Amino acid sequence: MPENERRGPVLAAEEIVAGYLPGVDVLRGCSIEVRPGELVGVIGPNGAGKSTLAKALFGLLRVRGGTVHLHGDEVTNRPAHELVHRGVGYVPQLQNVFPELTVEENLRMGMYLRPGGYTDRVAVVEELFPVLAARRRQKAGSMSGGERQMLAMARALMMEPHVLLLDEPSAGLSPRYQDQVFDRVKEINGAGVAVLMVEQNARRCLQICDRGYVLDQGRNAYTGAGLDLLHDEKVIELYLGTLARVR
Repeated sequence: MPENERRGPVLAAEEIVAGYLPGVDVLRGCSIEVRPGELVGVIGPNGAGKSTLAKALFGLLRVRGGTVHLHGDEVTNRPAHELVHRGVGYVPQLQNVFPELTVEENLRMGMYLRPGGYTDRVAVVEELFPVLAARRRQKAGSMSGGERQMLAMARALMMEPHVLLLDEPSAGLSPRYQDQVFDRVKEINGAGVAVLMVEQNARRCLQICDRGYVLDQGRNAYTGAGLDLLHDEKVIELYLGTLARVR
């Protein structure tokens, strides 16, 4: 049995029910797990509950049913700052940087729970994102969308998370920056950080992830290895489109 399976999941959610309005559930019994060292992708049509799942896991949306476990400890509905302290990083799709702060100030904000050790951590993240080293004094709001996404991921890494939650990291980016984002995600994962990536670019996501989950109407529709889902005829027909066929 692989080592990551013997150790159990870093993050696991079982039968999650959640939504934004009273009595209206977006997630309707969704289950997911991320094992140590894994890159896990979550895809599905618009409205399937992908971003809702990320928010529920990170304590930004109340879970009405089901449980969330981190390293085997139940953390259902625990506040986001507690999850950060316990090793969960999160990068939202929108408003993911402080635009009036400089790059350096944004990175320091990433360590607000652990103000010591900034120098060591910034050296690590700037090695992953060298563009940030040259832009330390630039205001985040003046950066391109791709550069802001890099900064948002770097800031989330400042606390040395065990698992990183990414909500639509390639959304709205040019093809060049999308490629860079996916490359950086692979590097982050290769450095030992487990990653759960909710992604609109389903084909690209399945190409790089170890395992994938396809959500539909708030439930698990398909689960499997990323490349297996990429080549699955039903997944292609229902969620990827015929142009996504890989020969």
